[in-house]
Amino acid sequence: MKRLRLLLVPLTTLTAVLALAAPAAAVTAEEKLSVLSGWTQTSVTSYNAWNSARQNQGSWSAYAFNWSTDYCSSSPDNPIGFDFKLSCHRHDFGYRNYKAMGQFDANKSRLDSAFYEDLKRKCATYNVVVRPACTSLAWTYYQAVKAFGSVVVSDAELARAQRMKRDAIRANGGLD
Repeated sequence: MKRLRLLLVPLTTLTAVLALAAPAAAVTAEEKLSVLSGWTQTSVTSYNAWNSARQNQGSWSAYAFNWSTDYCSSSPDNPIGFDFKLSCHRHDFGYRNYKAMGQFDANKSRLDSAFYEDLKRKCATYNVVVRPACTSLAWTYYQAVKAFGSVVVSDAELARAQRMKRDAIRANGGLD
């Protein structure tokens, strides 16, 4: 019995070490789609989960997500001072990863809606006086991605939003 125990202890230890050193199981397409879905919903909880993962991408390397972004593509990332960068980044994340998974068409509408909700939440952080200009731009950006799948804002819409912001600031005595 003593010999058996002397043999089992090293064998058990070796098995435990090998189990810890073994590579993690590959992520399935279903697992990747599940995480992707969780990070691309319209809620602030979804946005916060995505942003936390974005800041710690190494923890998600097994999923091989595409984190690249051109932010708001050919449209301004900070139109007239409103910071849309992270909203555009999450939108790019959804588009690029669902395209890579062959699931883009089935999810585009939700991705665009999540983008709009992110923009509106960002606009809510601005002074009530300039907020209408921001939400007008958010609506324009949303309509552009909804119609074209890329963010395009006309010069006329940008000029209109700039006038709204300028007029609101003047009406409020210069407060931003």
